Amino acid sequence: MRFLLSCTLLLLAGPVLVAEPVLAETIFVSNEKDNQIAVVDGDSLQIKNKIKVGRRPRGITLSADGTQLYVCVGDDNRIDVVDIASGKIVHTLPSGPDPELFVLSPDGKKLYVANENDNMVTVIDVADRKAIGNIQVGVEPEGMGISPDGKILVNTSETTNMAHFIDTEKHSVVGNVLVDSRPRVARFTDDGKQVWVSSEIGGTVSVIDAAALKVIKKIRFEVTGVRREAIQAVGIQMTKDGKRAFVALGPANRIAEIDTDSFEVKRYFLVGQRVWNLAFSPDEKRLYTTNGISNDLSVIDLERNKVIKSIPVGGAPWGIVVKP
Repeated sequence: MRFLLSCTLLLLAGPVLVAEPVLAETIFVSNEKDNQIAVVDGDSLQIKNKIKVGRRPRGITLSADGTQLYVCVGDDNRIDVVDIASGKIVHTLPSGPDPELFVLSPDGKKLYVANENDNMVTVIDVADRKAIGNIQVGVEPEGMGISPDGKILVNTSETTNMAHFIDTEKHSVVGNVLVDSRPRVARFTDDGKQVWVSSEIGGTVSVIDAAALKVIKKIRFEVTGVRREAIQAVGIQMTKDGKRAFVALGPANRIAEIDTDSFEVKRYFLVGQRVWNLAFSPDEKRLYTTNGISNDLSVIDLERNKVIKSIPVGGAPWGIVVKP
């Protein structure tokens, strides 16, 4: 009788819900002055580790399988490869002098590295851990973007003020597009039809038609109370649906949100000082920014459109990547 009563009560109470664990993302930030990678837990928003790497780490990205972190260490002229599970450097990859930014091919087999001091893009075979090509580009190469099909690489040269379009099979430049002064970052749209290039000194973003190789729109920024010369466009990120783009504006201490259909700036977010780069959480509900002078990471809630937290991460945070 007790057994029947217990079963009846359970049925009346309805199904038992078992809570599934929430898997928070991990945020990796390169600290240029500390020679470290700060590891931030996306749930608690607290630093959980600091990984020692080579001198002056800047560009960082994840391996295709998400188990390793590639880090440009400019003053050591190499790429450090960090095992995420152990937090240790497991080996290095060769690069030219002063690597700053790079991009991984869509299949995860090659790294394309901008070497600022020799005007070259180095092509690295990740599995064989060796350089398999060098491509001559403009003066002070920096930004690196790759098309979704991996066939076209775009490199920006800071002094030449150009976006160089490179055939990844032939390792040769097939076109050049003039943009504004000191171009920093190149970002393909997910459909491969456009390349967005930020110009730091020019304070603009040039939207390039990837097929026609011409600028179809130049996006400018105005922030009330901020001098025009302090508005310096650098990092760019876009949502997966292609509707929203976010641009870091350097000493303006702002992130601009842009409607990608109209190319209009919808709003600005006030973040830390000298914002360099930015990255989404996997669900795109948050945007994280690295602020090089205030030495912190800003967390933007994109559902509420507000900055919700500032996290001290170390000396001169520069690059950022998020692992699900």
